Amino acid sequence: MSFLRYPMVFNPILKERIWGGTKLNTILGKAIHSDRVGESWEISMVPGEISEISNGTYQGMSLATLIDIFPEQVLGTKIYQRFGKQFPLLFKFLDAKEDLSIQLHPNDDLAQKRHQSFGKTEMWYVMQADVGSRVVVGFNGPVSSEDYLHHLKQKTLPTILKEISVNVGDVFFIETGTIHAIGKGVLLAEIQQTSDITYRVYDWDRVDSSGKERELHIDLALDAIDYRPRPVELFYQREPNQGNMIVDCPYFRVNFIPLDGVFKADKQGDSFHIYVCTEGDMSVLIEGQQEFNFKKGDTFLIPAALKEYKLKGKASLLEIFIS
Repeated sequence: MSFLRYPMVFNPILKERIWGGTKLNTILGKAIHSDRVGESWEISMVPGEISEISNGTYQGMSLATLIDIFPEQVLGTKIYQRFGKQFPLLFKFLDAKEDLSIQLHPNDDLAQKRHQSFGKTEMWYVMQADVGSRVVVGFNGPVSSEDYLHHLKQKTLPTILKEISVNVGDVFFIETGTIHAIGKGVLLAEIQQTSDITYRVYDWDRVDSSGKERELHIDLALDAIDYRPRPVELFYQREPNQGNMIVDCPYFRVNFIPLDGVFKADKQGDSFHIYVCTEGDMSVLIEGQQEFNFKKGDTFLIPAALKEYKLKGKASLLEIFIS
């Protein structure tokens, strides 16, 4: 069976959250079903949350099935050798109408031991931010485990955390073990390992519509927290029509492409490429095929077997692959 190479789009998997809002619809055009939608999972192979292709020849097929039939063509030779038939990354948009819980994620070793899962290293790209909005990332000074537990018990944990004001285009790299929270008023794109393991440690003492507090994972988090200060805000170039590297870590590489005209891509076939359109309108041109059009809020997969194509238009793009 021959593999048909084209940019693939997926049906969003929408998630209601206690902190969610409506920006996924009003800003990104997602067909949300309530005014509390906090997440749109754009491409996922988290067990039980498998994305379905929404365009082209493979419309209606799950990403898992496509990879099962065409693993090297979709993932790339190097990625298939490393991960087998797993898709190692998860792509989301998040709309925080209210503050998210203060939380952290375990590393690969701990996640595998406890949950048979990848860890969860992630990157945030801010797509929209209300005036005065911020994120919480790490501690605001030297902190010991004893300090942390004291403030947790006293419900004063936020006083020892680092708050950073945010604007469109800001990028944050959240390594495993880093305590963090997305603040209210922030809409962002998230790139992460394929994992849904989160340890909540403080939820601002709020309750749901039934008067219940959400579950916390204080004991699980104790072994997972990294108290070391780390650089979390990333700064990058914005040269037009080229890939400006934002982050290159063992789990993913992310480039920023300010597209203004035509950008010719020439790949090696060793990794799939994902593009997230964060602003503007653009198209993918493949020789002998029609144009594929995309807009702000679209996420699409270029399978590894599609090595030559052009990006055309005026847009801002995140390009993600595994190097």
